Amino acid sequence: MADVRNDGADIAFEMTLPLVIIGGGACGLVAGLAAKSLGVEAVILERDATPRGSTYMSSGFVPAAGTRFQRAAGVDDSPATMADDIQRKNHHEADPAIARRLSEASAAVIEWLADEHGIPFELVEGFLYPGHSRMRMHCTPRRTGEELMACLLSAAEKAELSVLTEARVTTLHIDEQRRVQGVSFERPDGAVEQLGCASLLLACNGYGGNPALIERYIPHMKEALYFGHEGNQGEALLWGEALNASMKDLGAFQGHGSLAWPHQTLISWAVMMQGGIQLNQHGQRFSNEHGGYSEQAAKVLAQPGGIAFNVFDHRIHEQAMQFEDYRNAFSAGAIRTFPSLEALADGLALPTEQLLATFNEIETLQENGDADRFGRRFDPEDRLEPPYSVVRVTGALFHTQGGLDVSSEGQVLDTEGEPLPNLYAAGGAARGVSGAGDSGYMSGNGLLSAVVLGAIAGRFAASATNQITTPAGSNR
Repeated sequence: MADVRNDGADIAFEMTLPLVIIGGGACGLVAGLAAKSLGVEAVILERDATPRGSTYMSSGFVPAAGTRFQRAAGVDDSPATMADDIQRKNHHEADPAIARRLSEASAAVIEWLADEHGIPFELVEGFLYPGHSRMRMHCTPRRTGEELMACLLSAAEKAELSVLTEARVTTLHIDEQRRVQGVSFERPDGAVEQLGCASLLLACNGYGGNPALIERYIPHMKEALYFGHEGNQGEALLWGEALNASMKDLGAFQGHGSLAWPHQTLISWAVMMQGGIQLNQHGQRFSNEHGGYSEQAAKVLAQPGGIAFNVFDHRIHEQAMQFEDYRNAFSAGAIRTFPSLEALADGLALPTEQLLATFNEIETLQENGDADRFGRRFDPEDRLEPPYSVVRVTGALFHTQGGLDVSSEGQVLDTEGEPLPNLYAAGGAARGVSGAGDSGYMSGNGLLSAVVLGAIAGRFAASATNQITTPAGSNR
């Protein structure tokens, strides 16, 4: 249920707070911490008993350009380079002002979270994710979204940021100027409570868990496995629609072409970027595995049975063991090992002749340096050697990337491009920087919007609420 009622001016709220944030994932927590840094009281209303959100299910990687972590590793990066990478990957379909704003703010947000709130960020080194021209992924030591969420929740507790769980917001109460005066939320026992606000920030993610909205906006993925948080029901879109808000890129989403099946454990795309390949049940490659893991979801689903086999070697296996998700998959028996290609073909019931032909083609490409028919080049140093490791995978829908159209400070815009009086959005609730489909998603775009835009929107909403002079150029 996502309702908007024009009765806000008539309700005498028992309590009114400067900033109310809907959603207690990474976006909401960072936004709340940002507001607290300006001395503004904020409360987070979280529908679940334990705040998790989409971040919990991710690898927890946040891209940022120009951080001290990069400098320590000798990585020369800049916000301009990062923004160019984002726009190139999304085919220049995203708002360039937002891509630039997120890139410019990214380093400061990462270092603020590390220095002020003890988030133990480190730089992921050794390989580049698709679309990135520099190593700029920042993560916590275990490289899981679960750990990142635990760190953020600990920071929220230390900062005395109020997080009210099991509080499912159902209704926004507005006045005649479309100003949100407060919200109604439902408790587990069915009781409904109301809370007034000076500003409201939507950090309640996207609509991947709402089959009706998926069928409306991304119909070709309606039968795909949804591997995202079940709470992503699209309330932000439904509230925005009722408020005549602008909504952009609703067909954009992040898929993933490497979900271990049937184990349903994420296999890092680092496996592909370090030399791995994907085969179908005919023993054939069917795409450029370096193109991006989001668009690979549909390509895997188009193969016989909707499955593929990730094939790599012991060198890559050892690198992948850095990732907790991969270690979990290994412990669960999702990774199988074969001493030779013939044994691999026999063990997976693949045609031996075709499998050998595929590997012979790769060896030829490595020798002459040519690109294959999909545009991929194979470096000789990435040659796959026995023993071979294999994971059976499928494609999945992870989370949506379109949403409410916002300014570069997170203000929700109406269909005329004007900001709504006191409504903000970030993370999956807002239009991201992944363009209009699946191929524009660049690794980390989701958490870039959640963490960096979350911090920007939290500060801007707090500044407006606290009657601090708002930054110039708030509209694009």
